[in-house]
Amino acid sequence: MNRNRSLQLYMKEHLSLYIFVGVIFITGVVFGTVMVNALSFEQKQEIMRYLGNFFSAVEQGAFSDIKASFQQSFALHIKWILIIWVLGMSVVGLPLILILDFLKGVLIGFSVGYLVGQLSWKGLLFALVSVVPQNLFVIPALLICSVTAMAFSIHLVKHRFMMRKGAFYEPFMRYSSTILLSGVLLAGVALFEAYLSPVIMKWVTPMLITMAP
Repeated sequence: MNRNRSLQLYMKEHLSLYIFVGVIFITGVVFGTVMVNALSFEQKQEIMRYLGNFFSAVEQGAFSDIKASFQQSFALHIKWILIIWVLGMSVVGLPLILILDFLKGVLIGFSVGYLVGQLSWKGLLFALVSVVPQNLFVIPALLICSVTAMAFSIHLVKHRFMMRKGAFYEPFMRYSSTILLSGVLLAGVALFEAYLSPVIMKWVTPMLITMAP
């Protein structure tokens, strides 16, 4: 009962931030998709050549080093939330958090938009196995970290800088705990990317290799 009340109170206090951050992220996705149409023919060909090499590498098992793949994936994910954690502890970091969320949306929108635009339904299939699964967890984790960081930054402004009073330790520990739990979740995502993603991608790459120049 108390847990439900706490969740309701949390959502009531942070719903507007979640909506705002969500809109920023979705705007980034749309912008990334539109960017695909702005590419020149030469740029599209260059990216297509890179994809052709990537497809060949996947089929040949170039990503069989699970330990290295895990370390690279985890390092990439953890950098995002650590940057957000640091930015949340500074007043000037608040708009930078929104920029990070926007850029994440751009990356995802561009990746999926390019694959679908160039490879049609086969590109969509590859996006579904290479981009979507991990981002079902990465995106919520990043959005939760972003909202928590923004809420903590706002708390600092209101209670520490303006009112010169208010607890700091408890909000900071809640904030840091959220980041830590997100890091644990992202470690699980990195394990999925290291162990299962190469296997799944290897199933669908044979039909894509012949399409890449």
